[in-house]
Amino acid sequence: MDIKQYMNDVGQRARKASRAMAKADSGAKNRALALIAAAIRRDADLLRAANQKDLAAARENGLAPALLDRLTLSDKALDTMAEGLEQIVALPDPIGEISNMKYRPTGIQVGQMRVPLGVIGIIYEARPNVTVDAAGLCIKSGNATILRGGSEAIHCNQALAKLVKEGLAGAGLPEDAVQIIETTDRAAVGELITMPQYVDVIVPRGGKGLIERLMKESKVPMIKHLDGICHVYIDDKADIGKAVRVAYNAKCQRYSPCNTMETLLVARGIAERVLPRLAELYGAKEVELRGDDDTRKILAGYPHLVAATEEDWRTEYLAAILAVRVVDDLDQAIDHINTYSSQHTDSIITEDYTRAMRFLREVDSASVMVNASTRFADGFEYGLGAEIGISNDKLHARGPVGLEGLTSLKYVVFGHGEVRE
Repeated sequence: MDIKQYMNDVGQRARKASRAMAKADSGAKNRALALIAAAIRRDADLLRAANQKDLAAARENGLAPALLDRLTLSDKALDTMAEGLEQIVALPDPIGEISNMKYRPTGIQVGQMRVPLGVIGIIYEARPNVTVDAAGLCIKSGNATILRGGSEAIHCNQALAKLVKEGLAGAGLPEDAVQIIETTDRAAVGELITMPQYVDVIVPRGGKGLIERLMKESKVPMIKHLDGICHVYIDDKADIGKAVRVAYNAKCQRYSPCNTMETLLVARGIAERVLPRLAELYGAKEVELRGDDDTRKILAGYPHLVAATEEDWRTEYLAAILAVRVVDDLDQAIDHINTYSSQHTDSIITEDYTRAMRFLREVDSASVMVNASTRFADGFEYGLGAEIGISNDKLHARGPVGLEGLTSLKYVVFGHGEVRE
């Protein structure tokens, strides 16, 4: 296969489809989404069989446990896929919405209209759910998309692609509105990220190595996050039962997602009461704790305790490992987070309203929480229906990226024959 020619053809078809999608009405887009959701439920057995082929190959190739977890398509994951599409159907269509209308002294009216971005290239690893989430959000927001999934999920992604095309055709929309790259050749990625004539934005969802490479090589703007070094700070005004429940869930509900807690900060005034209770729960899961001096003194005898290094505060483990530090107060906690955080998601556990509001204002992250697990930081839990990714950047989109993050605004002007003097 001539990869350059192949990707050029994909890009041309996507650009053509994007023009049709931009003028598609809400009814057609919603019909496509509903048809895809129904097809996923109808063909659940076929999708699980395809996923098993991918899992078998991944295990044989020694894929890391965190990636195997992301690759696995459980019954719950299939239900969540279909439900996510149905939630997107229920969301208002943002395209064509006009806002901020103002009369100017000249007599003209000036406002802003929400429009699609155009063609969105999405690059992801070992996550078949992204195929459906991305397709659904791009369809609803009037965009065309080019999906390049990892070779680990090739069978499942191809099976899902057939269902997506079936839904688009059934709704009278162009099948090329969602294209999945058929080759696993990595050269296809290099072409995709250097085609600004066809692709308007790239959304990478994968490991740090992939995103670092794209940041260096891409000629197309990106919506991205590099890693998820998420914190929970237990304040000395925290309810201990609440703190234990949240800090346990933030780490142990799942290890592989980017919104899992990687560093636990505990106020000195409450550390001796809360850390032993948490250690008991973490110990049952054999979580390795990498603690500072104060943590190791309090938890002496914990079987999975080692000394933390400077690098531990900067590490996204995606595993049963947790960095723990005792801090003097809220000021030191905020300083630690703003120094080491990847600006993804950080949470405070406290019953003090003033401290909670300070944390919300001063922690410079895309999602900042009070008395809640960091695991809530995703588009589904935020009511976006699904997410195309999470952005740690500050321009255009920040946090979980749903429908509005896949649109732009253009100025529109209404006049009555006015001319500029």
